[in-house]
Amino acid sequence: MQLTYLSHSCFLIEGGGSRLIVDPFLRDNPNAPIAPEAVKVDFVLVTHGHPDHLGDAVEIAARNRATIIAPFELGLFCERQGAEQVHTMHIGGSFNFPFGLVKLTSALHGSGFPDSKGMIYTGNPCGFLIEMEGKTIYHAGDTGLSMEMKLLGELNRIDVALLPIGGNYTMGEEDALHAARFLKAGLVIPMHYGTFPVLTENSDLFRREAESVGITVRSLTFGETMEV
Repeated sequence: MQLTYLSHSCFLIEGGGSRLIVDPFLRDNPNAPIAPEAVKVDFVLVTHGHPDHLGDAVEIAARNRATIIAPFELGLFCERQGAEQVHTMHIGGSFNFPFGLVKLTSALHGSGFPDSKGMIYTGNPCGFLIEMEGKTIYHAGDTGLSMEMKLLGELNRIDVALLPIGGNYTMGEEDALHAARFLKAGLVIPMHYGTFPVLTENSDLFRREAESVGITVRSLTFGETMEV
C-alpha cells in the first residue's frame, strides 16, 4: 500500500486494487502539489463539509466516476452539488468496499459549507479507519483530543495515524502527543498545519517532541509517497 501526502489534510491512498483520496482540498490550496484535474481515483473520502476538506471532492468524483464516501448529511449535500455516486455512512458504522473496510469515527469539530446566505449544515464531522491489505490507517479528520482515541487504540492495531497538529481549529502539538499515546500507532504523520497563518504549529518540532517520548513520527513533504 502507498500513501502520498498532498498537503493540508489530503492524502492519496493506493492499495487493494483501488485509489482513494481523502479531503481533496487542492485547487484553492497554494501548497497542493497536484491539480484536481490530474487526480485519478476510484473513491473520494470526505471527513466534513468545510471548504478546506470538501474542497474539490465533487469535481474529482464526477471526472473519475468515483464514489464519494462521507457522513450521511454531507453525502446528501454532495448529491445536491451534482455527485452521482455517493455512499453515505455515519459514526460507528463500517462497510466493506472492494479495497477493504472503512469505519467512521467521531471527531470533535463542526461541519458546514458557507454560501451567500450563511452556512449550510452538513452533519457531524468524522474520521476514518481504513483497513486495506492487512494494514490500518487512521485519518482523524479535524478534531480535538478525546478519550475515544484511547478506545480506538485499545480496539484496533493502527499502523499509521494521520493527526492534525496545527492548533486553533484542531489539536495542537501537545494534545496531538496525547492522542498519539492513546492510539499506540506504529507511525504518526502530522497534518493540517502551516496552510493558513493561524495554523502555527511546526511538524519538525512535533516530531522531535514525540520521538523524545518514544513515538515514531514521519513528516511528509508535499507530494511525498511512502510505503505502508
